[in-house]
Amino acid sequence: MPVATAGLAMRTAGIASFVALAVSALLAPAAMATGERGDLLTQVRQRGTIRCGVAPSLPGFSMPDSRGDWTGLDVDLCRALAAAIFDDPARVTFVPLSSQDRFTALQTGEVDLLSRSSTWSMTRDTVLGLRFAGINFYGGEGFMVRKALGIGSALQLGGATVCAEQGTTTELNVADFFRRHGLQGEIVTYRGGDEAVDAYGAGRCDAYAYDRAGLAIQRTKLAKPQEHVILPETISKEPLGPVVRQGDERWFGVVKWTLFAMLDAEELGIGRDNALAMRASENPEARRLMGTEGDFGGALGLSRDWAFRIVSHVGNYGESFESNLGKSSALGLERGLNALWTKGGLHYAPPVR
Repeated sequence: MPVATAGLAMRTAGIASFVALAVSALLAPAAMATGERGDLLTQVRQRGTIRCGVAPSLPGFSMPDSRGDWTGLDVDLCRALAAAIFDDPARVTFVPLSSQDRFTALQTGEVDLLSRSSTWSMTRDTVLGLRFAGINFYGGEGFMVRKALGIGSALQLGGATVCAEQGTTTELNVADFFRRHGLQGEIVTYRGGDEAVDAYGAGRCDAYAYDRAGLAIQRTKLAKPQEHVILPETISKEPLGPVVRQGDERWFGVVKWTLFAMLDAEELGIGRDNALAMRASENPEARRLMGTEGDFGGALGLSRDWAFRIVSHVGNYGESFESNLGKSSALGLERGLNALWTKGGLHYAPPVR
């Protein structure tokens, strides 16, 4: 069935704005250098809270409930960081940021890190003055369309209008996909993810482009989710993870090893329920991670039981994934690529030794 179209030219305004952001980062005043702001771990301790930039409303990753309590995979990483530093996962101030505003907020020091479903790309890693501290979710983008269109493949989207969120990798990914396959179409961008999915739901676009896991999440927000289908193609690589500013190696290490500790704990079978017992384990890897053998937190400026704090308060990576995104959650996602390397996935953390 042919797809209706509102135009054939791919919009490039969003891509141009991203390039402008990159250039502005290169021209930022010297006063914003990390050295002049001081050691961030020390600042965070003095402040008594971590300022964590998150997505405003993305179920499974970061979402406030009716009481303002935040939950999600990205939220758990922020809480784990607070547990490692303060032995208190509640000492986090969550700052909701749009895709357009997130990197500027980090560059200017409004937040201490982003834990906001941000894709690790070369430009972001080399031009914006930022550093990705790891990958906490392996994703890939795709398309959602109405079942009534009778489309079974993204290759049938020639002439379509595609709704997408501004300031994301989605615009370029869709443009690349159309160009690669000789298709014509139009990208219509919106400031936020909710605005984009609402526009699609209102019929202003033929398709909605987003990370495939996110498509399953966003579909639940539509009036009749059962009337929409996610097409089978994955059109991009989207390694998502926490981001910090360049220039503060200790803070970079604390964020990076917080994520690694959650992954290593899962691999070693250490979770919330048995973390205390595993401190007495005969397994030397478990003893090192739990802080009963050696002092590996000192090099990060943390206590020797930093990883025990993380796991006992927040849990390991698998527990976080399962409660927020997995089969026991409302979203019911498979682990897939996000399983450990020992179980056919891509997650592989360096050992503590």
